[in-house]
Amino acid sequence: MPRRTSPHLQHVTVHGHRRAYVRMGSGPVVLLLHGLGCDHTTWTPVLESLARTHTVIAPDLLGHGASDKPRADYSVGGYANGMRDLLTMLGVDSATVVGHSFGGGVAMQFAYQYPERTERLVLVGSGGLGPDVSPAIRAITTPGFHQAMGVLTAPVLRHVTTATLRLLARSRVPQARDLGEVADIYDSFKDPRTRAAIRHVVRAVVDWRGQIVTMADRAYLTEAMPMCVVWGADDMVIPVSHASNASALAPSARIEIVPNAGHFPHRDHPERFVKIVRDFIRSTEPSHYDRERWRELLHEGGPTLPVQAEAGESPLAPVHAVRRAKPA
Repeated sequence: MPRRTSPHLQHVTVHGHRRAYVRMGSGPVVLLLHGLGCDHTTWTPVLESLARTHTVIAPDLLGHGASDKPRADYSVGGYANGMRDLLTMLGVDSATVVGHSFGGGVAMQFAYQYPERTERLVLVGSGGLGPDVSPAIRAITTPGFHQAMGVLTAPVLRHVTTATLRLLARSRVPQARDLGEVADIYDSFKDPRTRAAIRHVVRAVVDWRGQIVTMADRAYLTEAMPMCVVWGADDMVIPVSHASNASALAPSARIEIVPNAGHFPHRDHPERFVKIVRDFIRSTEPSHYDRERWRELLHEGGPTLPVQAEAGESPLAPVHAVRRAKPA
């Protein structure tokens, strides 16, 4: 089964690299950043609905989807720079930034580097809120990953594996609900350039102990920016306890746990997800960057919190402390 395509796909060249993106709707801008190994099509179930009230921009991050896959800077800071330049070329000054999984890490970095261009921050099953991560993602950092995937994505084995994953995804077993997306990611690894790009991305943010990049030391800066955290209650990739970490690190953040959803709550329950995002935008004023206030926050610093140093340790706050999303 081929990866989903969009009739709205456009391209722009930034710094000599061709970048693909979808732009739909009109009104205040919402920037949607996908996760590792995915592309803009992960947002397909919510694009048209969000575009009824907002301008929606959903790019393929460099090294993903239909965007170029050069030997380049695949750090979260590099991605944040790329998003700034993409928005600039598209004539967009500021946006509500929504990031899923690795895209959440990019969204956080974008908000940190460019607070004057970030109206709100929405993190969906996001990286950067704790060390825990699935063994499959850690495996990408191993020395033999590139060669092993070259063998595992040979045509016959790839077709059998992806078909099996998609069949399991339709079984309605909660632990298997994300396997359809996993099948798409696995299928994309047949391209050596994609494998190389993904390996560079993961090595920049994950080591053998788990996630390296964290917002823990600068989460207090979100006091000046509305933030919403959305998590699937049955997430098997990044544990839902990380939503509690966000609650402890940024007490003013709105936390929504979506029942019967895995790592892709925007795909499992698109109407509910759109309602959460719309309500959040409607009920909050966009952040306005104030250099003096930013300086005050930096001087004051954040609270000293016992952020876990290793995967598997107790979360910062009990998961029952966060809100659970109500049906749309």
